[in-house]
Amino acid sequence: METGSLDDGRAAGDEPGWTALPPGLLRMRRLLLVVWLGPLALAVGVLLGALAGPVWSAFALLPLALLGWGWVLLGRNWRSWRYAERADDLLISRGVLWREETVVPYGRMQLVEVTSGPVERHFGLATVQLHTAAAATDATIPGLDPAEAERLRDRLTRLGEARSAGL
Repeated sequence: METGSLDDGRAAGDEPGWTALPPGLLRMRRLLLVVWLGPLALAVGVLLGALAGPVWSAFALLPLALLGWGWVLLGRNWRSWRYAERADDLLISRGVLWREETVVPYGRMQLVEVTSGPVERHFGLATVQLHTAAAATDATIPGLDPAEAERLRDRLTRLGEARSAGL
């Protein structure tokens, strides 16, 4: 093998420029974790302490342990998400244990949506979802800044129209 090439024949400098997700998505997910599991731990501790005795209130440590475990897992999951805009397609990579990389050719895109639910809007986030002719395509980029999501939507739509017109 030559020193300037990879196994699949690409030159070493042809690696796509990956873009990571902004930290707002991680903050939102961790806050939701604390909002749900914090009161649960408190309720379990108070109820079991009052009804079954103070020793049983130690079971409140289970939701707290779950909160700590979830905190770490959310960070690993967030770091695994990234996307890259190439000349002919969009790459979306995600996954910690099972790495999944989706390649969406611009010419196959039928619809590019930007959505933002109430919690996402509160945190200033938006999600870009790409729809293609293949029903199994799961091309979603969550947690983007709304301006970046709109820029990406407009660019992908423009490139999709140009590529599909050339088919």
